[in-house]
Amino acid sequence: MLTLTDSEIEKQYFMKDAIKDTLALFNKLEQEQIIVEHRTVIEMPNTHNAMLYMPCLDLKEKLGTIKVISIFPDNPKVNLSTTQGKILITELETGQHKAIIDASYLTRLRTGALSGIATDYLSRKDSRVLGVIGTGGMAFEQVLGILEVRNIEHIYLFNRTFEKAQLFKEKLQDFGINIEISVTQDVQEVVQHSDIINCATRSNEAVFNAKDLKEGTHINGVGSYQPSMREIDINAIKKSSKIVFDDIGGAQTEAGEFIQAEKEGHFSFDSTYGDLQQLVLHKINGREDDTETTIFKSVGAAHFDLAVGIGVFKKLFS
Repeated sequence: MLTLTDSEIEKQYFMKDAIKDTLALFNKLEQEQIIVEHRTVIEMPNTHNAMLYMPCLDLKEKLGTIKVISIFPDNPKVNLSTTQGKILITELETGQHKAIIDASYLTRLRTGALSGIATDYLSRKDSRVLGVIGTGGMAFEQVLGILEVRNIEHIYLFNRTFEKAQLFKEKLQDFGINIEISVTQDVQEVVQHSDIINCATRSNEAVFNAKDLKEGTHINGVGSYQPSMREIDINAIKKSSKIVFDDIGGAQTEAGEFIQAEKEGHFSFDSTYGDLQQLVLHKINGREDDTETTIFKSVGAAHFDLAVGIGVFKKLFS
């Protein structure tokens, strides 16, 4: 069986690859060539730790994947990654397991790709300022996704631990991102300056105040993936003209701020504007004017892992 580590994948599979393979996935979904099951999430009692199991089949490529991923937020205290995962790739003619590949980088990359694609359709074309709220494990590839689709000139960084935001700035610069980067201890400053806002936190309450949003802001939320979590202000949900999910079914059980907004009568999943597949396939419109507030919420789904998992497998082994 073939194996690939995160470090091997990072050297050969990039954000542009993930975006290309994810866009191709939407056409396969439309043609009913993808079979996907909802992910299974098992939370460990009395902790913030969780195990996720995500299976999917690609009938066109005759390959199946299952991703197993652990989320252990306290791992950095013992010098381990918050998220650790593997993707098992199986061919669907004889059932042989062909490869097992590390999935931590690919999980971050495909989430960044989803935000990049959504941002391309929902943000203003002249967006120049990116605000980043939360500089933890998911945030770096989120920035890369936005840089792939917009000509960003300034990035504002905010994290509850200021030193972590400083280290994140250094990581961006070491990667070769040579634009202005400001680290601030005031989240209001981030929101008031930003055309696009990325939220990637494990917060249980809103991480910004909607009254500070500029007109025409686009928001990406990827951090809250349990019903108890919140990061997007409910007032931002109320004022948004277009709310798009990567997976509406998953969001109904996992996207905490939207579940809460529905309970309070400020939002309804039944009247959701649409999902990312509909947006990419032009079944719903993207941004229609420069004043509307838009939101993309990602909770993840197995078919997105399949897209990048098979993408890596084909690029490196075909």
